[in-house]
Amino acid sequence: MDTDQITTVLREGVWVAIKLGGPMLILSMAVGVLIAIFQAVTQIHEQTLSFILKMIVVILVLLIGGGWMMETLLDYARGLFDLMAMR
Repeated sequence: MDTDQITTVLREGVWVAIKLGGPMLILSMAVGVLIAIFQAVTQIHEQTLSFILKMIVVILVLLIGGGWMMETLLDYARGLFDLMAMR
């Protein structure tokens, strides 16, 4: 393996990690901000409210996009194994 292949594999790995983790992080951040605004307006400072809603959002994202996430990860892993088999 030369440095170009290693760089490409690492770049693709980072991109896969961003594609898989990005939707969950962005949506949970958005829910956190909305809950924080709601708590500031109503002066309800319950920490479990934010945590439970974020957890529900992450579970929904996994239920809706879990198949796509698994396929993306499997495609990346297959590419790695094909690259190892070529060596």
